[in-house]
Amino acid sequence: MHKVRRGWSVAVTLAVIAPAALAGCGSDKTPRFVDGQVATASPTPSPEPFEFAIAPKADAKNLPISTEIGTTVSGGEVTSVTLVEDGGGEVSGSMRHDGTAWVPDKPLKNQKQYTATVVATSSTGEEETKTTSFSTMGKSGSQTGTGLYLFDGRTYGVAMPVVVEFFPGIPEQERASVQKRMFVKTDPPQPGTWYWVANGTQAFYRAPDFWQAGTTVTTRIALDGHPTGDGRYGDMDRGATAKIGDKVTVEVDNATKQLSMFKNDELVKQMPVSLGKPSTPSSSGTMVVMDKQEQTVFDTFAELGPEEGYRTDISFAQRITWGGEFIHAAPWSVGDQGVRNVSHGCVNLSMDNAKWLFNQTKVGDPITVKGTERELADGNGWTAWNLTWDEFVKGSALPVPADLQPAGAASPAPTTPAPVPTATSG
Repeated sequence: MHKVRRGWSVAVTLAVIAPAALAGCGSDKTPRFVDGQVATASPTPSPEPFEFAIAPKADAKNLPISTEIGTTVSGGEVTSVTLVEDGGGEVSGSMRHDGTAWVPDKPLKNQKQYTATVVATSSTGEEETKTTSFSTMGKSGSQTGTGLYLFDGRTYGVAMPVVVEFFPGIPEQERASVQKRMFVKTDPPQPGTWYWVANGTQAFYRAPDFWQAGTTVTTRIALDGHPTGDGRYGDMDRGATAKIGDKVTVEVDNATKQLSMFKNDELVKQMPVSLGKPSTPSSSGTMVVMDKQEQTVFDTFAELGPEEGYRTDISFAQRITWGGEFIHAAPWSVGDQGVRNVSHGCVNLSMDNAKWLFNQTKVGDPITVKGTERELADGNGWTAWNLTWDEFVKGSALPVPADLQPAGAASPAPTTPAPVPTATSG
């Protein structure tokens, strides 16, 4: 048997938080005087009764391969968990930080028998062992596709949320169960929570503030074989460990038609832009660089039709929405940049300025556009930072810990449905 290893925290706030320090170190048995009277010592409370239960129940069958070993203990704590595949080896895992379950490090195998042995120790040192055996289900033919927009070894901007996509979207009644299987750790710790877009096709994880430069973000989206609703199961486990780079932020002001780039909160450069014309306005809000392509082709005939559509080579393109808004070089609009808006919704720059900016930014850098005729729709891109923290925490499918609750009254989160990704537009 192995001692309990503490691993991932609960899925709402998955950074390790140190327990509060114990008050009253040391004991002084001298009587205390209160209002001139001797205060007598309170009697020592009786220890809480030791009670201990585990799950799943004995001989449970056809369980998902995402099954965890549930533990309920009062008057003590779990000190050891061992899970063994019958005819196979021991399964590694760790306890949730709230002590409610032991989570295997990898999905269990389909159609296998497992035996869990759990040891708990009471506050008085009494030890008790419980054992349960269960079997897992066969592989489901009906799956929910998943995608994780975080990749091993990459460096991202300070606004990079952990982004998970689902195909089809997760039904609302299943989101709490799914969210409990989406784990995030940050070093140094910066606790956060998840937010679900209205149609359940995307979930974003972030903290109240931008990540600190130099942060390591590790995630495990442990949904292989996990029930996702409507008879479907998650397609696979996904995971990554990435770094957060220097703080680079970009602001675009429609009033001045200027783009300002800041590094570590210091203004580095300003440059003129042309935004979307009134019939195809740019979106106002805080977006995130989602993808960068030094050379690409925009083909908008299917989206805009034969009169407005075009097909053209584009340089230094940085995607900021699913709906086709980019920052990119537009040498044809240089005469309009800083003066008037002529684009189909994109942020137009000169070739030199677009190249310079392209070489300064990272995927995950925040881009804020203000003063246009259209507000950014929730889920049209990685819109986690277009919400106040009050709005963001309302999108969690699980209760948010008190230390992450916003102060004051919260306003409702936007419910504009997310658009289907379309052809790019300039």
